[in-house]
Amino acid sequence: MTVLYEDNHVIIVNKQSGEIVQGDKTGDIPLSDIVKQWIKEKHNKPGNVFLGVVHRLDRPVAGVVVFAKTSKALARLNAMFAKHDEVKKTYWAVTKNCPKETEGTLTHWLVRNEKQNKSYAYDKEVPGSKKAVLDYKVIKSLDRYHVLEIHLHTGRHHQIRCQLAKIGCPIKGDLKYGAERSNKDGSISLVSRQVEFTHPVSKDFINITAPLPKNDIWSHFDM
Repeated sequence: MTVLYEDNHVIIVNKQSGEIVQGDKTGDIPLSDIVKQWIKEKHNKPGNVFLGVVHRLDRPVAGVVVFAKTSKALARLNAMFAKHDEVKKTYWAVTKNCPKETEGTLTHWLVRNEKQNKSYAYDKEVPGSKKAVLDYKVIKSLDRYHVLEIHLHTGRHHQIRCQLAKIGCPIKGDLKYGAERSNKDGSISLVSRQVEFTHPVSKDFINITAPLPKNDIWSHFDM
C-alpha cells in the first residue's frame, strides 16, 4: 500500500493486486485495516481510528482507492460516488484481442450470480438485469496486447471485466471471464488508474493517478 494523497478528511491509496478493500469471509486483513493502522502510527492517534470505505476494487485489481477519514467526508463522498457524474474514474485494461472499433460505448444488461461471484452480460434487458454502460478507447497496441482506457457511467458488479469479455476482449489473466491463462502473480491486468473529484469539504479539485503495477505486462507499455 502506498499513500497517494492525504488531508484531514480524505486519504487515497494505491491498492496492490491481491489485497481486499474490506473484510470478507476469507478472514484476510483488509486494506481498510492497514490504512487505519498507518494513520494511527503516523499521527500518533490514541484509541480507534475512523475510516470509511467509499468504493471498492476487486481483489485481483490494482490502483486508486479513496477512503474517508471523517463521517462528514464519508457521507458526502458516498453521495458523489453514487451519482457517477461527480466523480471521474479512469481504468486501464490489457486485452489480447482488440475491439473492432478503436473507441466506443458499450451498453449491456448484467445479471449477477451470487454463488459464482460472476456477472453475465446480455444485449437486451432480461429479468433481474441492471443496465451497464462504459466508454472505452484503445490507447496503445503491441504485437500481442492492447491497452484500453475505460470510463464507467454505471457501477455494476465486475462491470468492466464482464462487458469486455462480452465483446470478445477478456482482460489478460482474468480466467473467470475467459482469459486463456492466469497472470503469474495472480492479478488481472486491470488498473484503477486515476480518480478526479471535487473535495467534499474544501471544494478543491482532486486529481490522483496511480503508478502502473511493476510486472511483466505493464513494463512493455512505456506510458
